[in-house]
Amino acid sequence: MAETVKEMLSEEELANRIKELGEQISKDYEGEEVFLVCILKGAAFFACELAKRISVPVTIDFMATSSYGSGTVSTGEVQIKKDLDLGVEGKNVIIVEDIIDSGNTLNYLSNIFKDRKAKSVKMCAMLDKPERREVDVPMDYIGFTIPDAFVVGYGLDYDQKYRNLPYIGVVEFD
Repeated sequence: MAETVKEMLSEEELANRIKELGEQISKDYEGEEVFLVCILKGAAFFACELAKRISVPVTIDFMATSSYGSGTVSTGEVQIKKDLDLGVEGKNVIIVEDIIDSGNTLNYLSNIFKDRKAKSVKMCAMLDKPERREVDVPMDYIGFTIPDAFVVGYGLDYDQKYRNLPYIGVVEFD
């Protein structure tokens, strides 16, 4: 099965929105520090660009989870493949995700960080697909709300391909 990618959100649109999110987070946490938890691999591009645009002190760490395997539909079962190197106790945690669709991963991680005694836990996703939601997860920072399409680029992949695209594109299968 061959696939093609059609641009949905341009590199410029992404850069402008990430700047706005960085400014909002900086305002919300004025006088405090934030601990960004980047969910690998998809959110790496977004988290790094976001961190550069936050003016309050930032710590960043990385966590790898999986709920997809090599398919295009979430299995609903969240697995931690790499845990954090740093502790979150007493910290203002912002979970940075590439996309929220079912809500299962963010719900699962939010509960873990609350159990680990984070001072606060907020959610940030570059993309939101509300039509796919299975778990009601309160989102604090959203880049773009998109329709239910399979998207790639800017860190998002299809079977490990297309992460390096500088834009968000829709995968169309032939």
